[in-house]
Amino acid sequence: MEKQLTLSKKARFDAKIPKVQKELFEHAASLGGFRTLTDFVINAVQEKATAIIQEHNTILASEKDREIFFNALTNPVGPNKRLQDAAEQYKKFIQENK
Repeated sequence: MEKQLTLSKKARFDAKIPKVQKELFEHAASLGGFRTLTDFVINAVQEKATAIIQEHNTILASEKDREIFFNALTNPVGPNKRLQDAAEQYKKFIQENK
């Protein structure tokens, strides 16, 4: 289950970065049309976080799918009653139409 963001509560996040890196970020924020450096950083981090979580969830889903698939191959379930009846009807049809 994914965690839902609670936007009503605020938290502070501070980071010390080299001046040249801050200038790079400010330049990118300006070129990207962001109102502030904070808006740019939050947007970039949000996109990256979402992508990482989606990739993680995809990997988990594919691992679960692989487990289900191989379990079905190694422990096959026999045909159910409807499939057995259909096979019998097919055999009768083939015998009658030879």
